[in-house]
Amino acid sequence: MKSGKNVLGGELGTCSTDPMTGFFRDGCCNTGVDDQGLHLVCSVMTDDFLKFSKARGNDLSTPMPAYRFPGLQHGDRWCLCVLRWKEAFEAGKAPKVVLASTHMSTLEFVDLEDLKKFAVDWVDDE
Repeated sequence: MKSGKNVLGGELGTCSTDPMTGFFRDGCCNTGVDDQGLHLVCSVMTDDFLKFSKARGNDLSTPMPAYRFPGLQHGDRWCLCVLRWKEAFEAGKAPKVVLASTHMSTLEFVDLEDLKKFAVDWVDDE
Protein backbone atom coordinates (compact mmCIF):
# COMPACT_ATOMS: atom_id res chain seq x y z
CA MET A 1 0.00 0.00 0.00
CA LYS A 2 1.30 3.43 -0.92
CA SER A 3 1.71 5.71 2.05
CA GLY A 4 -0.11 9.03 2.13
CA LYS A 5 1.06 12.50 3.03
CA ASN A 6 1.20 13.96 6.52
CA VAL A 7 -0.28 17.24 7.76
CA LEU A 8 3.04 18.98 7.07
CA GLY A 9 3.02 17.90 3.41
CA GLY A 10 5.73 15.25 3.69
CA GLU A 11 5.56 11.47 3.45
CA LEU A 12 3.43 9.88 6.17
CA GLY A 13 5.70 8.46 8.85
CA THR A 14 5.20 5.37 10.97
CA CYS A 15 3.05 5.93 14.04
CA SER A 16 3.62 2.65 15.89
CA THR A 17 4.42 -0.99 15.30
CA ASP A 18 4.34 -1.86 19.02
CA PRO A 19 1.46 -1.81 19.48
CA MET A 20 0.69 -2.25 15.78
CA THR A 21 -1.66 0.56 14.81
CA GLY A 22 -3.52 1.94 11.83
CA PHE A 23 -6.79 0.95 10.22
CA PHE A 24 -4.83 -1.47 8.05
CA ARG A 25 -2.58 -2.52 10.97
CA ASP A 26 0.44 -1.40 8.97
CA GLY A 27 1.88 0.92 11.62
CA CYS A 28 0.77 4.07 9.75
CA CYS A 29 -2.31 6.28 9.92
CA ASN A 30 -3.25 5.42 6.33
CA THR A 31 -6.89 5.54 5.35
CA GLY A 32 -9.17 4.22 2.64
CA VAL A 33 -12.82 3.91 1.68
CA ASP A 34 -13.46 1.21 4.32
CA ASP A 35 -12.05 3.34 7.16
CA GLN A 36 -15.33 4.79 8.36
CA GLY A 37 -13.77 5.92 11.65
CA LEU A 38 -11.00 7.85 9.87
CA HIS A 39 -8.05 6.62 11.97
CA LEU A 40 -5.87 9.57 10.93
CA VAL A 41 -4.27 11.16 13.99
CA CYS A 42 -1.05 9.67 15.36
CA SER A 43 -1.58 10.33 19.05
CA VAL A 44 0.44 9.62 22.17
CA MET A 45 -1.94 8.18 24.75
CA THR A 46 -2.33 9.70 28.20
CA ASP A 47 -4.21 8.31 31.17
CA ASP A 48 -6.44 11.39 31.07
CA PHE A 49 -7.37 10.83 27.42
CA LEU A 50 -7.92 7.09 27.90
CA LYS A 51 -10.35 7.82 30.76
CA PHE A 52 -12.09 10.44 28.61
CA SER A 53 -12.48 8.06 25.69
CA LYS A 54 -13.81 5.27 27.92
CA ALA A 55 -16.35 7.67 29.42
CA ARG A 56 -17.47 8.48 25.86
CA GLY A 57 -18.08 4.79 25.14
CA ASN A 58 -14.79 3.87 23.44
CA ASP A 59 -12.67 1.83 25.85
CA LEU A 60 -9.17 1.88 24.40
CA SER A 61 -7.54 0.39 27.50
CA THR A 62 -9.07 -3.08 27.48
CA PRO A 63 -7.49 -5.67 25.15
CA MET A 64 -9.77 -7.19 22.48
CA PRO A 65 -7.78 -10.00 20.84
CA ALA A 66 -10.57 -10.87 18.40
CA TYR A 67 -9.96 -7.47 16.77
CA ARG A 68 -6.16 -7.63 17.09
CA PHE A 69 -6.43 -4.81 19.64
CA PRO A 70 -3.90 -5.00 22.52
CA GLY A 71 -5.41 -2.36 24.78
CA LEU A 72 -3.53 0.90 25.15
CA GLN A 73 -1.51 2.40 27.98
CA HIS A 74 -0.06 5.80 28.77
CA GLY A 75 2.72 6.55 26.28
CA ASP A 76 1.49 4.23 23.51
CA ARG A 77 1.19 5.78 20.06
CA TRP A 78 -2.06 5.02 18.22
CA CYS A 79 -3.87 6.11 15.06
CA LEU A 80 -6.85 7.78 16.64
CA CYS A 81 -10.13 8.56 14.91
CA VAL A 82 -10.00 12.21 13.93
CA LEU A 83 -13.45 13.04 15.34
CA ARG A 84 -12.53 11.49 18.72
CA TRP A 85 -9.37 13.61 18.79
CA LYS A 86 -11.42 16.71 17.91
CA GLU A 87 -13.98 15.88 20.61
CA ALA A 88 -11.18 15.47 23.17
CA PHE A 89 -9.58 18.72 22.00
CA GLU A 90 -12.84 20.60 22.51
CA ALA A 91 -13.17 19.05 25.99
CA GLY A 92 -9.59 19.94 26.97
CA LYS A 93 -8.50 16.26 27.01
CA ALA A 94 -6.67 15.87 23.69
CA PRO A 95 -3.58 13.67 23.59
CA LYS A 96 -0.31 14.82 22.00
CA VAL A 97 0.08 14.43 18.22
CA VAL A 98 2.99 13.25 16.07
CA LEU A 99 2.53 15.58 13.09
CA ALA A 100 4.86 13.71 10.73
CA SER A 101 2.75 10.57 11.26
CA THR A 102 -0.69 12.22 11.13
CA HIS A 103 -2.52 11.84 7.82
CA MET A 104 -3.18 15.02 5.82
CA SER A 105 -6.93 14.25 5.68
CA THR A 106 -7.01 15.29 9.34
CA LEU A 107 -6.95 18.88 8.09
CA GLU A 108 -10.47 18.45 6.72
CA PHE A 109 -11.64 18.35 10.36
CA VAL A 110 -9.00 20.06 12.50
CA ASP A 111 -6.90 23.19 11.95
CA LEU A 112 -3.15 22.67 11.66
CA GLU A 113 -2.59 25.39 14.26
CA ASP A 114 -4.64 23.41 16.80
CA LEU A 115 -2.68 20.24 16.02
CA LYS A 116 0.60 22.13 16.45
CA LYS A 117 -0.41 23.08 20.00
CA PHE A 118 -0.29 19.37 20.84
CA ALA A 119 2.68 18.43 18.66
CA VAL A 120 5.51 16.27 19.89
CA ASP A 121 8.61 15.27 17.97
CA TRP A 122 9.21 11.57 17.91
CA VAL A 123 12.36 9.71 17.02
CA ASP A 124 11.31 6.55 15.20
CA ASP A 125 13.04 3.95 17.35
CA GLU A 126 11.05 0.99 16.11
